This record gives sequence, C-alpha cells and structure tokens, in this order.
Amino acid sequence: MPCTVQSGGVGMTGGHGAVEGGDKRTALVIAVLALFLAIVETGAKSAQTQAITLNVEAANLWAFFQARSIRQTTVRASADAAELQKVATGDAAVRAAIEAQQKAWRDQATRWEDSPDGEGRKQLSERARLSEIQRERYMSQYHLYEYAAALLQVAIVIASASIITSAPWLILVSLGLAAGGAVLSGLGFFAPGLLHL
Repeated sequence: MPCTVQSGGVGMTGGHGAVEGGDKRTALVIAVLALFLAIVETGAKSAQTQAITLNVEAANLWAFFQARSIRQTTVRASADAAELQKVATGDAAVRAAIEAQQKAWRDQATRWEDSPDGEGRKQLSERARLSEIQRERYMSQYHLYEYAAALLQVAIVIASASIITSAPWLILVSLGLAAGGAVLSGLGFFAPGLLHL
C-alpha cells in the first residue's frame, strides 16, 4: 500500500487516514491509564506503609502486655511467698508490715490488670487487637491496589499493541482490563475487607 508524506507526518492512502486519529485517541487512553496507574501505585504504597506501621505498633503493644503479665506474676508470687514469712513470725509489728506490703503488691497487680490510665493488661490487649484489625484492613487494601495496578499495566501494554497492530479490538480488551483495575481499586478504597485475594 503506498504511503504519502503529509504535513503532520506519514499517513496511509487508500481510505486509511482515520488510523492517525485513532492512534491519537489510543495514545490519550494510554496517558489516562498511566495517570490512574500512578494514583493506584501511590495508594498501594501508602496502604503498605500503614500496614507495616500498625504491625510494629501491635507487636510493641503485645510486648508491653507481656511485660505487664510478667511483672504482675512476679508481684503476686512475692505476695504469696510473704504469706509464709507472716505465718512464721510471732512479732505483731513485723506481721503488720508484711500485710501492708502484701496489700501494696496485690493492689499494684490489680492496677496492672485494669488501669484507668490505659496501660493495664486489659487496655493493652484491646489496643493491640485494634491495631491488628486495622493492619489487616490496610493489607487487604494494599493487595487490591496491587492487583488493580497489575491490570492497569497490562491494559497499557495491550493498548500500545493496538497502535502497532492496528487491531481496534485490542483497545476494547485494554479498556475492559482497565475497568477491572478500577473496580479493584474502588474496592480497595471503599471496602477493602469485602474481597480477599
């Protein structure tokens, strides 16, 4: 098929002048897909960072919980061990001092279990579980964004192939994949726990 040089570049003769306009539209589609890909990748990175942060937070809270548990057990064991000393002594003043110490230890162990300052074992476990729930939400969001990004990347490749091959049906396949990526990224933003991939 003969080619002619036009002012805007090389064009096809024989009724195929529409190819150049189609290429421009396809290039515009690719540019829009690349923009959405950049947005989805940014969302994926943000979700991943949040998931890592919440994972560290949950681990720290559980470590604090364990430290409280160990201290609580140690104090309770000391209070129980002091009972033997209290029984063994005949001195009323020593016995009163031991009882006062036992009360202080037991009160401290009770405060470590449920503290109004939010540092008790009960509060620590609730905060750790909340961090774990939030972490899972961000991990689900991250996975959905990653799958959406993969679909958008494939859509860009197929749209590019449609320019080279002049096969218009490839742009339809590309748009279908892009729609799938849009659905996954929408789920990632609005309902990340709805679909587990």
